[in-house]
Amino acid sequence: MYKAVIKPLFFLLSPEKAHHFTITLLKFTLGIPLIGYIFRWVFRVRDMRLEKTVFGLTFPNPVGLAAGFDKDGQHFRAMSSLGFGFLELGTVTPRPQGGNPQPRLFRLPADEALINRMGFNNEGVEALVARLKNGKRPEGVVIGGNIGKNKDTPNDQAEEDYVFCFERLHAYVDYFVVNVSSPNTPNLRDLQEKEPLQKLLGRLQSLNQTFEHPKPILLKIAPDLTDGQLDDIIDIVDITGIAGLIATNTTISRSGLQTSDETVEAIGNGGLSGQPLTDRATEVIKYLHHKSENRWPIIGVGGIASPKDALEKLEAGAQLIQIYSGLVYEGPSLVKKLNPSILAGKR
Repeated sequence: MYKAVIKPLFFLLSPEKAHHFTITLLKFTLGIPLIGYIFRWVFRVRDMRLEKTVFGLTFPNPVGLAAGFDKDGQHFRAMSSLGFGFLELGTVTPRPQGGNPQPRLFRLPADEALINRMGFNNEGVEALVARLKNGKRPEGVVIGGNIGKNKDTPNDQAEEDYVFCFERLHAYVDYFVVNVSSPNTPNLRDLQEKEPLQKLLGRLQSLNQTFEHPKPILLKIAPDLTDGQLDDIIDIVDITGIAGLIATNTTISRSGLQTSDETVEAIGNGGLSGQPLTDRATEVIKYLHHKSENRWPIIGVGGIASPKDALEKLEAGAQLIQIYSGLVYEGPSLVKKLNPSILAGKR
């Protein structure tokens, strides 16, 4: 029904309008008690064999919602009804910011891909804290907080932005993700270089130990890193003692696309996600898993739109996976398709 009826209608709208309309409609629909119960009954796959304990947290299943879908924590209760084992909110910054000018989200249907240059548009960390503090958390669902810096914060002051978000959110999320890999904030990826990244993560980890209950800290990395840079990332994780990695964010590469060069050039800059990222994200996971000798967990994300994609990520070394673009092209039943296939080990 989604592919035959709903998706064609949504694709008549601009991608950003379709996104807001979809989640608003979902939130309204699931607010009806009986409908919410039906959704949870249909989409949730309850099986103890799907449970995984990773970096000290118990996940009811290994399929999560990637950051970017619910930046401000407005829809996490509705999204939990679709069967996710965990939800990652953000990326959130200390101060509200509008992000980049529209249009800033584009579909590539021939590639089942998206290009975005959203630019960390969000209402600021205080708005997210208020929603998490005052809202009812979904039972059993792990919630992560993805943190970044404001666009106008110079890189030499970026640590303060991450520290501020970390301190404000610490009581309200189960784990943290440090995002220095988005291609849509000027010079942000410079923070992936070894010296500034080790300094940032080391400071957050030291701060983390001052809390009564430290939270796992993960780093989200770009798929465009060289093997040498990935080796540096492995060293940094070992030195700082953070909990693990999320591989990968969107790519700036445009190689191998079915969409015409003219269309891609007209879209311009932004991070590419979806099916074209599938193989590269898997390669990065496999490399990290092998070179690190599985010393810490990896969350795999990038181009997961089928059971085959999910199993490839897990076989490459990921312990958990996340989806986003796949929801746009496959619909909300994707989570329900993935979990039984993971359980059975069938593609």
